[in-house]
Amino acid sequence: MDLAEAGTQLVRALDLLGVASNVLLAGVLARARGFDLVGFVMLGIVGGLGGGMLRDTLLQAGPPVALTDPAYLGLALAVAVFAYFVLTDGVWWHRSLRFVDAIALGAWGAVGAQKALSAGLGWLPAILLGTLTAVGGGMIRDVLVQRPPIVFGGNTLYATCASAAALVAVGLDGLTPPGWQGATTVLAAAVGGTLCLVAYRRGWRLPEARSWSPWPKRAEDGGDVA
Repeated sequence: MDLAEAGTQLVRALDLLGVASNVLLAGVLARARGFDLVGFVMLGIVGGLGGGMLRDTLLQAGPPVALTDPAYLGLALAVAVFAYFVLTDGVWWHRSLRFVDAIALGAWGAVGAQKALSAGLGWLPAILLGTLTAVGGGMIRDVLVQRPPIVFGGNTLYATCASAAALVAVGLDGLTPPGWQGATTVLAAAVGGTLCLVAYRRGWRLPEARSWSPWPKRAEDGGDVA
C-alpha cells in the first residue's frame, strides 16, 4: 500500500471514528432525556450520519454514502445499542470523546469541502458544505430534543474549527497531486482538530452579540464618556 492509499484509508477510519463518537454523544443526551432504545437509535443515527447525508443530498451526486456503504449505518446502529446498554459517563469517557470528536470534526470539514470541489462547486460553497458536514448532524439532533443547537453559541469554538479545516482543504486543493487528497484531508483534519482542542482547553468562544460592540457605551448606559 503506497502513501496515497494509506492516506485515503486513514481518512475513512477517521470518518467512521467520527460517526461512532457522535453517536455516543447522542447517547449521552438520550440517556439524560430518558429515551428508550428506539430513541437512542434514532438520535444516534441523526447525530452520527445527519451531516454527511445533508451534504450528499445537496450535492445531488447519488444516494448519500451513509446509505450505500453498509459500514456507516451498521456502525451507527451498533454504537447506539452499545450506548443504550452501557453507561458512557465519567471523566475518562468525556475526555476521550472530546478528543475523538475534535479530530473527526476536522476530518468531516475537510472531506465535505473536497467533495464539494469535486462536484464542481466554488471555494465558498465548499467551505459551507464542509462546515455543514461537521455540524449538521448535531444541529438536527439538538432540534429533535428541543434545545438550541450548541453550535449557535454558549460553548467553545466548534463550527469555526470545522470551517478552518474546510478552508485548509480548499486552499491546498490546487496544490495536491492527483490521488493525494487523503493526505490533504489528514492535514486539514489535524488543523481543525487541534484548533478545537486548544479552544476547549483555553475556553475560547466567539463573543455573544449583546456582549460586544464596536462603539463605546454612552454615559446614560452606564459607560464612561470618552
